[in-house]
Amino acid sequence: MPRARRSTARQATSVRGGSRDRHGRGIRGAVTGPHLPPLQTRADFFETTIGSAFDYLRGAWPDELAGIRVDLASTPDVDPARLEGTGIARWRVDHAARRITLYRVPIERLAKLHHRDEWHQRMMIESYVFRAVAELLGRDPWDISPDRFRDH
Repeated sequence: MPRARRSTARQATSVRGGSRDRHGRGIRGAVTGPHLPPLQTRADFFETTIGSAFDYLRGAWPDELAGIRVDLASTPDVDPARLEGTGIARWRVDHAARRITLYRVPIERLAKLHHRDEWHQRMMIESYVFRAVAELLGRDPWDISPDRFRDH
């Protein structure tokens, strides 16, 4: 004689929203916990480093850098037909619009750092800011801030 099936299905109460109560464990908390600061993403670190480097340069060259716009983008628009021998751009300078565009992914991913710590990454990102500003001003990158890295 076949055995009677028992219904083990629960009443489905699906609440779709920003938070979930999964398996009776409660609403999920922050990944870092309440006692730690929020995590800083690579994009946040990149943006902060570029901002501080450009603020430093703007203080050193206030007249020359007045009205300059700095934009951040993930990647440059790349036409594969134009890539042969030129490489991938890390920045672009538009002299007419007085605008510098820095590309985060090529700068971060194509860097050859001997140590991948925060200090070396910051120095590498700052060097690209200095090179882009130097190109805009028509100067050598070492001339725009000769004392910046003297102690290191």
